Amino acid sequence: QVQLVESGGGLAQPGGSLRLSCTTSGFTFSRYAMSWARQAPGKGLEWVSGIYSDGSNTDYAAPVKGRFTISRDNAKNTLYLQMNSLKPGDTAVYYCAKSVSATEYRIQSSRGQGTQVTVSS
Repeated sequence: QVQLVESGGGLAQPGGSLRLSCTTSGFTFSRYAMSWARQAPGKGLEWVSGIYSDGSNTDYAAPVKGRFTISRDNAKNTLYLQMNSLKPGDTAVYYCAKSVSATEYRIQSSRGQGTQVTVSS
């Protein structure tokens, strides 16, 4: 079955960086667009970023554009999210998600368990 396992979360200071990883199994990773989403305490799920199956196109939510970079390694079946210039407002549980096609990263069919990111001084 589809498995998505996030890692790399933790505590960072404002202005700091973290790199999240999502290791996958149970499906042909290179055939599907992928995305990252987050859920802050007391708030709903927010889409953060998406990437085409071949990595040729990426997209970002306005709050993270210019600070976060999504990437993937299809040989390693792994998705990444490089987060720079972190702000307290980035504090959330971050999830990676598998989409339903090679390009529709905003439509997700599976999601991992999440990794906690806390930005605080």
